[in-house]
Amino acid sequence: MAVSVGLQPSAAVKTLRKQWLEVLGAYQYVLTFLFMGPFFSLLLFFLLFTSLWLFSVLYLVWLYLDWDTPSQGGRRSQWMRKLMMWKHLRDYYPVKLVKTRELPPDRNYVLGAHPHGIMCPGIFCNFSTEGNDFSQHFPGLQPWLTALANLFYFPVYREYLMSNGVRPVSRQSLDFILSQPQLGQTVVIMVGGAHEALYAIPGEHCLMLRKRKGFVRLALRHGASLVPVYSFGENDVFRSKAFATDSWQHWCQVSFKKLMGFSPCIFWGRSLFSASSWGLLPFAMPITSVVGRPIPLPQCLYPTEEEVDHYHMLYMEALEELFEEHKESCGVPASTRLTFI
Repeated sequence: MAVSVGLQPSAAVKTLRKQWLEVLGAYQYVLTFLFMGPFFSLLLFFLLFTSLWLFSVLYLVWLYLDWDTPSQGGRRSQWMRKLMMWKHLRDYYPVKLVKTRELPPDRNYVLGAHPHGIMCPGIFCNFSTEGNDFSQHFPGLQPWLTALANLFYFPVYREYLMSNGVRPVSRQSLDFILSQPQLGQTVVIMVGGAHEALYAIPGEHCLMLRKRKGFVRLALRHGASLVPVYSFGENDVFRSKAFATDSWQHWCQVSFKKLMGFSPCIFWGRSLFSASSWGLLPFAMPITSVVGRPIPLPQCLYPTEEEVDHYHMLYMEALEELFEEHKESCGVPASTRLTFI
């Protein structure tokens, strides 16, 4: 069974107003992703030296008292997840969600999402918003997209992330979600992480997965089913500069990532007013997130390395099978193969 979710209007029938709303929806996502955290950090610091210093002090007190909230359930807002701007973001590329199997809400799930891409707009749109009506097509499931824990240190930006159901990708946070009495908890993990962004080259499908086994241990500890998700087109919405793995530039990128937690990618899109000029607006390339079949796992509080390796291998095989089954329908040449590193 393969059900495609998210039917968007064709470009031929879009009004000029609709086209601009889509552009603004895509652009706000990029600007928020890149600048919202640093902007409000600098703003709070600046206000400390003005007559509005009390606003900064009150927020910092609130931040101290609320520090652990992201790892203890957060504050999901259905209103935020259902904003119309996410529909415009969906239609810009467009973003689609393909359901291949039923995911019964009588158990918990760990979804491994691939690839990370530069900013993962497809994964965000499908699992962190109702842009493609996730809750209608997977009834009873509560999706929780995970992100770098350091992002929740940024004032105001953390509120934005939590309102969309984003949680830190930390053991404390993930254990809290999967330990809830209500079943149907669905953790979405970008397994390749920030390092994989260095391989986000259009037309290539290279995944950081061979040594990434923490998500398998997590699923085993809680008896959650593993589900592979491949987002075709995620690497195509930006152009990027990739350096050879033995170059000093690549070494600098990896070292920076180890120090700061994210990779300093060199990337570009198109400008806001011209497709032939450089800018930060993503290219309008189709993104299709395909949700694969669940892999049931037993609950084992202290899994052995042999058990982790076994289910990790099953997961890699299921992901490769998912890629091969859907690549041609998503515009990927038949000769293309998935690469694991």
